[in-house]
Amino acid sequence: MIIAELKSMKCRECAGNISPMEDDEVRMALRDLQGWIYDAQKKEIRKEWKMKDFMSAVRFINKLAELAESEGHHPDVHLTGYRRMEIALSTHSIGGISSNDFIMAAKIDDLPKELKR
Repeated sequence: MIIAELKSMKCRECAGNISPMEDDEVRMALRDLQGWIYDAQKKEIRKEWKMKDFMSAVRFINKLAELAESEGHHPDVHLTGYRRMEIALSTHSIGGISSNDFIMAAKIDDLPKELKR
């Protein structure tokens, strides 16, 4: 899917009523998202950033939390070393990846970030 399309979409509720995407489908869809990688063993896509400092990371997490609540799709958030940020996306209710994960990834990429230069 095209990034602009993903950004305009809304995550849909999927309480186990859809099947996870196949590995090949996930890899194909990732071509449109820069920097996101697929971990087939964990059944998640993830991306890392090195934030400017701890407070920059916290501000990003707060923006991410608002986005996640509005979409009803919540990523795993990892902050280590005070500024190394990693976001992992998976549709837990189906045990794999769905289109919701790509919608969230595109919208997360759009969030403002204060990165270390």
